[in-house]
Amino acid sequence: MKAFVFPGQGAQFVGMGKDLYETNETAKTLFEKANDILGYRITDIMFDGTDEDLRQTKVTQPAVFLHSVISAICMGEAFKPDMTAGHSLGEFSALVAAGALSFEDGLRLVYARAMAMQKACEAQPSTMAAIIGMADEKVEEICAEVSALGKGVVVPANYNNPGQLVISGNIDAINEACERLKAAGAKRALPLKVGGAFHSPLMQPAKDELQQAIEHTDFQTPKCPVYQNVDGRAHTNPDEIKQNLIAQLTSSVRWTQCVQSMIADGATDFTECGPGKALQGMIAKISKEVTAHGIE
Repeated sequence: MKAFVFPGQGAQFVGMGKDLYETNETAKTLFEKANDILGYRITDIMFDGTDEDLRQTKVTQPAVFLHSVISAICMGEAFKPDMTAGHSLGEFSALVAAGALSFEDGLRLVYARAMAMQKACEAQPSTMAAIIGMADEKVEEICAEVSALGKGVVVPANYNNPGQLVISGNIDAINEACERLKAAGAKRALPLKVGGAFHSPLMQPAKDELQQAIEHTDFQTPKCPVYQNVDGRAHTNPDEIKQNLIAQLTSSVRWTQCVQSMIADGATDFTECGPGKALQGMIAKISKEVTAHGIE
């Protein structure tokens, strides 16, 4: 069975989507529609902007979404998913690709999410760090210990693959957790260049704002199951999908569990749609029994 997966924020690069725009009329039409919906030419930033311009959350998220979804659409008859999933932001791409959301509504929600997250980041300085080479349970335990000290919040945010878990929270709490994790045997504890504590309780203001937008958006039954981040399970009920999408901003991204569930349900071939190869690398570390590749 074929699974199609979609990356999240961090996969962006200058020039992304330019070849599609210049060589495919469907892609060009969709990119121009996106420019109209957003009210500015995001294509100018994607194709010819600077890394710094593209790194802004309010630009990055719609840019990655557009590249991912348009790449999938331009596959034509070759895009026949038995199941889809996306990492964080990529879940919106997965929902559009599966037919649960229209392209237009998906883009509007992604932009609303990006703006809400940008505001939450600016309101409270916070960050994330990647923990390499430690059991998930030990990372969870140390995060709980540090949070109990009163230095701020620190929680597991992204379960990317066995041995790689990203934590998220207040800067002081993240620094304290990194020191304790290294002392406990983590191979590496790397602060990430992000402007906020994504997938943590510090995103509650953004969640409240996004909830309003999601609740006023029409969701359809997808044409195939979508495996959602909050529980790593397959969903087809539009009301469940909405609630899981609302919960996602303050919940952990259970990517390892998503991939394991897709494999248990018969997935043997994973295609990553969108910029970069991050998900292919994660899937290879989750299972050696499946193939993972980009669009061929």
